[in-house]
Amino acid sequence: MGVRGIIRPDSEYEKTAMNLPLREQAGVVIAAASGRIDHANADAFNKALEPLLNKCFGGGKPLVLDFSAVEYISSVGLRVLMMASRQAKGQKGVFAIAGMQPLVQEVFTISRFNLIMPCYLSVAAACQVLGS
Repeated sequence: MGVRGIIRPDSEYEKTAMNLPLREQAGVVIAAASGRIDHANADAFNKALEPLLNKCFGGGKPLVLDFSAVEYISSVGLRVLMMASRQAKGQKGVFAIAGMQPLVQEVFTISRFNLIMPCYLSVAAACQVLGS
C-alpha cells in the first residue's frame, strides 16, 4: 500500500500573493480586493495593504477598499481590516470599505464591523463623501 493524499508544495494550498489594483477617483485612492479573504490568504492581503496604509495619514488621500468583487471574508480577514483601521486612525488617515456583496455585508453587520470603520454602499458614494 502506497501513501496517498500527500500535499505537494505546488498544490491549491500554496499561499499566493494578493493583488490590489489601484485607481484614483475624486482625490480618493481606491484599492480593489477580490475573491475570498480567509485563512489561506489573510497574510497576503495584509502585506498588500501595508504600503497603502503607510500612505494613509492625516492630510493625505483617503483609502477606500472596493469590496464589490470580494465573495467571502472570515474572522481572520476581519482581523486584518481591524488592524488596518487602527493603523489609519493612529495616523489620522481616512480608511473605508465600499461596495460589499450581500454575504460580506451580512458578516460585517453580524460582527458589528460596520460600526468600527466607515462602510459605503458603493465606491461612488464613498468618493462623494470622502473626496475632494
